[in-house]
Amino acid sequence: MRASTARDDGRRQRPANGEATDLTGRPPAVLSGPWLLPGHDGRLVVYAHVDQAVLRWTESRPGGPDWLGPDVLPAKNVTRLTVAQGRNRYAHLLGRRVRGGAGPLTVDLTYAIQYQAGRPMSEWRSAGNPLSGPGRCAEMGMPTAVVTTTGTLYVVAPTAHGHLALRREDAQGRWEPWLDLKVAAALDTPAAVATSTGHVELLAPARGGALTWFQRQPGAALERGHDLAVVPLPGSVTGLETSPGRVTYYLTDVQGGQVVAVRPGEWPVPVGGNPGDGRHAALAATIDGYACTVLAHRDAEGRAVIGLCPAEDERYGVWWTDTGTACLGDPVLALDAYGRVVVLAVATDGALTLARQDDGPGLTLGEWVRI
Repeated sequence: MRASTARDDGRRQRPANGEATDLTGRPPAVLSGPWLLPGHDGRLVVYAHVDQAVLRWTESRPGGPDWLGPDVLPAKNVTRLTVAQGRNRYAHLLGRRVRGGAGPLTVDLTYAIQYQAGRPMSEWRSAGNPLSGPGRCAEMGMPTAVVTTTGTLYVVAPTAHGHLALRREDAQGRWEPWLDLKVAAALDTPAAVATSTGHVELLAPARGGALTWFQRQPGAALERGHDLAVVPLPGSVTGLETSPGRVTYYLTDVQGGQVVAVRPGEWPVPVGGNPGDGRHAALAATIDGYACTVLAHRDAEGRAVIGLCPAEDERYGVWWTDTGTACLGDPVLALDAYGRVVVLAVATDGALTLARQDDGPGLTLGEWVRI
């Protein structure tokens, strides 16, 4: 069940449908993302936020290897973006939009939805701002979002002085009012997880530990849980449902400098990894018939690294493998239509590159190719 990878040999792979480039001939800079999501028909979809637009690629058929795109989806004045997906495979794009000229800036949360892979996206609509007034609205940070089993969208945004604000849809899909989560110590946008049991959980880094929220019942109010005995590096946390209704968070420990796995009510488990300063990706996958967790991050030397361990058995060790591929930002993970692990990253020249799990035992990646 060990992870291994074929290293990038430096040869440029010919893309099936061309690469997006700017006027200099180089790929446009990725401002947020990328994201790699399964579509409703089994095809994977890639989103990358660039200046004034979202670029979208779609597999030409389930399992690839060819890609269609990029499609250019306008995203005027969106400075940061996040993408969330529910079980219905709808992709919810939520952006922090900044408008204004010489006067005070107007900042709000704007969102759009793609319902089917490769199809047009809905128009952008405003979801407002938990802070009112042109002077204060700019203090809203980048939100995170999750979609529950019933299709309800939850959005959590950091505001001024360590506060967090929550907004969600009601049963008819209408936005409920913003709610203050009653905290003044959050240092970053929280990690959010929607479980298969219908619950939503949050973890936010703080100076002396990790703050958590949970729901007693699906759809109930979020309540503060116990703080966790680990200090996460802001921007590093991701959460994954590792068994039904049970969430494991993976983060970089500020004090130890390594990756830590932690579940509410348990002690943190250091698992190594030599991470850089970015966010970890985590994926539930079946490898050689075993339920496993696949991890990925950009290490301190700037290379994409993957890890593998049996689900919730991190204490027995995580097998880390350096892919040998340098990347910008954080790699992401997904399963393709055949259950194969796919790793996507931004290459050092700004192009998107991915590697797909080979057939055979263990987790072995094939060659990295450009899309």
